Amino acid sequence: MTYTAAEGRYESMRFARCGRSGLRLPAISLGLWHNFGSVDSLENARAMLRRAFDLGITHFDLANNYGPVPGSAEETLGRLLKSDFGAYRDEWVISTKAGYSMWPGPYGDWGSRKSLLASLDQSLRRMGLEYVDIFYSHRPDPETPLEETMGALASAVRAGKALYVGLSRYSPEDTVRAAKILRDLGAPCLIHQTRYHMFERTDEHGLLDTLAQEGIGCIVFSPLAQGLLTDRYLDGLPEDSRAVKSGVFLKPDQITPEKLDKVRALNRLAQARGQSLAQMALAWVLRRPEVTSVLVGASRPEQIADSVGALTHLAFSAEELAAIDAVTLG
Repeated sequence: MTYTAAEGRYESMRFARCGRSGLRLPAISLGLWHNFGSVDSLENARAMLRRAFDLGITHFDLANNYGPVPGSAEETLGRLLKSDFGAYRDEWVISTKAGYSMWPGPYGDWGSRKSLLASLDQSLRRMGLEYVDIFYSHRPDPETPLEETMGALASAVRAGKALYVGLSRYSPEDTVRAAKILRDLGAPCLIHQTRYHMFERTDEHGLLDTLAQEGIGCIVFSPLAQGLLTDRYLDGLPEDSRAVKSGVFLKPDQITPEKLDKVRALNRLAQARGQSLAQMALAWVLRRPEVTSVLVGASRPEQIADSVGALTHLAFSAEELAAIDAVTLG
């Protein structure tokens, strides 16, 4: 059946300017890290992208190695752009990254000019695109000069293969250095992608202030702590949960009885606010003025709708913030 986007798709989504740029991003963005690979259901991927766009989500985030298998999430998006969403390309912001291992030998990893630009060409072919909106250095390379990595990003802009460039996982100090290089090259850093949630607060002590000072937008990945900050683990470890099935990042031994007690306490606070725990966790991240958008993952369309529901209640009282701190930091 031919897809026609919902007419009211922009009525309830909140958009924010990304740093000092002219680009505005939705408060909720969809990450295709999981559940869009070649091992996953194409029909479910189609349903999730349709639901996301109908709710006003216009930013879709990928990387060269997303799958599994690596590269297949980009291929899935390419298929669905061709079949469902091609008419809406100019309403979408599509981002991808390079910097993790993708092919054998010394050129398929890290941050050399050859690796980044070859990877971008491969990503464009997989998605059937002439350009991506944002191209990221996925991680800093300790053995490649920062000038080379940033020069490759700037080259992608000059070649018309990316409209903007971004960083992911860079320290505050390296972010400042990288931002200066990119400004001097005429391709200012648009955005920084980082991990931040109620249990992970490192960025409150340096990076968020740095991004504000540099005029760089911030997009947060793992705002739900890989699913821990949802109702998924309130009763323990389900056999079909990500922690049990894959354990790549959220491992069963990290979900201790003490941590689950904290999650349950946070859930009670969320219920008192009239929200799900996931909605409160997203609102908590978005409370920071430095944060432009949060990246959510999903395995079914209903989860995307729940995430967007967080936007109906973003304000926190001082008492609520203190109660969250008492649980997560106490």
